[in-house]
Amino acid sequence: MIYLSQLMGNPVYAADGEKIGTVSDLGIATGEVFPRVTSLAFKGPGRTPFMISWRKYVDTYDEKEIHLKVPAVEIRFSYLQPDEVLIARDILNKQIVDTRGVRVVRVNDLKLSDTSSTQLRLLGAEVGARGILRSLSPALEHVALKVARTFGHPIPERIIAWSYMDLVERDLSNVKLSVSHKTLDDMHPADIADIIERLDPRLRGQVFAQLDDEQRAGAMAEFDDDAMAAELMGGMNEREASRMLSEMDPDDAAELVSELDYDKAEKLLRLMGVQEQRAIRQLLGYREDTAGRIMTSEFAALPEDKTAADAVELLRGLDEDFESVRYVYLSDEDNKLSGVVTLNALIVAEPETPLADICTREVITASPEDDQEDVAEDIAKYNLLAMPVVADDGHLLGIVTVDDALDVLEEEHAEDLQIAGGIASDDESAHGGDLLWLLRRNAWFFIWMLGVGLFVTLSYLTPAFQAPLSEMLLVCSALPIALVLADDSVSYVTNFFLENDPDDEDSPSMLGFTIKSVVLGIAFAALVVLVEMALDSVLVAAVHAPADLSGQLRASFAAAAIAVLVAFVLCPIWLLVLRKRDEKNQDTSGFALSVIAMIVALVVFCLAMGQLANALGILGVFA
Repeated sequence: MIYLSQLMGNPVYAADGEKIGTVSDLGIATGEVFPRVTSLAFKGPGRTPFMISWRKYVDTYDEKEIHLKVPAVEIRFSYLQPDEVLIARDILNKQIVDTRGVRVVRVNDLKLSDTSSTQLRLLGAEVGARGILRSLSPALEHVALKVARTFGHPIPERIIAWSYMDLVERDLSNVKLSVSHKTLDDMHPADIADIIERLDPRLRGQVFAQLDDEQRAGAMAEFDDDAMAAELMGGMNEREASRMLSEMDPDDAAELVSELDYDKAEKLLRLMGVQEQRAIRQLLGYREDTAGRIMTSEFAALPEDKTAADAVELLRGLDEDFESVRYVYLSDEDNKLSGVVTLNALIVAEPETPLADICTREVITASPEDDQEDVAEDIAKYNLLAMPVVADDGHLLGIVTVDDALDVLEEEHAEDLQIAGGIASDDESAHGGDLLWLLRRNAWFFIWMLGVGLFVTLSYLTPAFQAPLSEMLLVCSALPIALVLADDSVSYVTNFFLENDPDDEDSPSMLGFTIKSVVLGIAFAALVVLVEMALDSVLVAAVHAPADLSGQLRASFAAAAIAVLVAFVLCPIWLLVLRKRDEKNQDTSGFALSVIAMIVALVVFCLAMGQLANALGILGVFA
């Protein structure tokens, strides 16, 4: 086995031993399961690019050099064929789609297999850490592998076979990638949307443009980021965008149109058919985050005096792309919703059976102004596949389907995780790396180090500061307690916010929450003081610590106790911030709130430490 990184830059020698250049790329024939290397690209004198046939001219190769069969004067240069690509130019360090794992990855190296003494074939792309290390230095990869094995965590190869790769950074629509290749065209719209969201912004439009109207409509309905979906639509011409909207379900189309500016939205709506335009405008008339905004106007309905045969005939006449039908809704002579017939009941009923005899009269409904989260929770509570939305006069306006309810619950859950300081995205570690994960989980440690650095910096920059480094570290010994409890105070607030709706009569009052927060602050501050007293007793009795050491420790814990008390006293303010932002539909990061609370605790600790140091006569800078 050999890797592209091991070949790049190697010298190329003619048959007479003359060096004619260095390897710059390899060309492959794409229409095979394991593509053959067909061309060798190298840079000759003056960095002039050349390309020759691999089969015709390459004699031997290894990880250090390549030898040709003929002298330099007998070489005839060739050109890249329509079914060929250059793997360094077109694949290496580019984003590709892993069609088996349905994900977007970056190619760090390419693995080749020597099937004969001169023949090379491409096996797949290395997308893991080993490819990065190898491209930097094979020796670095070797050392890293040894260290990893020593600690019991070997670094595996992450190879994606060529037959599961789809190229997105270059228009290769005329290139057949593999005889058994699965491309974006064969994927579910949700998978296509997921992949496009993970692409670099400059590539999203390029990939999206390769889809047909139906695929675009399906993918557009699955995007999690509405702003990104609107941006993609902005890159389309108006007629294409209008056709795509017509292919979408009315609720999905309305959600997308709402993200566009008014003039753009009006132009697209006017280009649509009258029926589709009316359905979207009707949904846009309802407030955001309500049942009316997420319902679809596509549903199956009949008068209650019809028979089972009539219902079956109605269902047979629906389009293939009609919203999923699980119920047939019945209306009385006043056109009000009077019952619902399930498909199960319809299947087992005799054709002449009146629908009124097999319907359920007790129908759980929603108002178009109901909060979408409440409707979604009711759909889950009653195990419904769709919930009818009715007007005040009982007229059926539309239905909220279970897939839309799941989207709402997922969105609300992600918001709750964000407020609670959790990870809202499965791929955050992939985008942010281990450092971001470490920062989120141990933010108090970094802020403590900031505090220590502040005190140490003062000791070097302030002439009046005569305290040694050991005293600085002792002064900051209780700071982690203050920071951790400040972080816990925000967790206490976010949990209260998520569990208690201010509009709920059973929800605790703001006054009760404030009193409880202050009591908790006093209790935790007292606990910090008790810990200091116990520690001080141990130091004096067992270690015989000097008085100034005991005083510095006492001041540190006292300052921490004050910071803890302030952190919990501020809890009602954090709760007000969360509720005000929630009323405005603004996202709030619990992690950001925790960082703010810990920084406030750090500032309070420093101020309290200054006052206590002055009172106790410790640390020269405060004296």
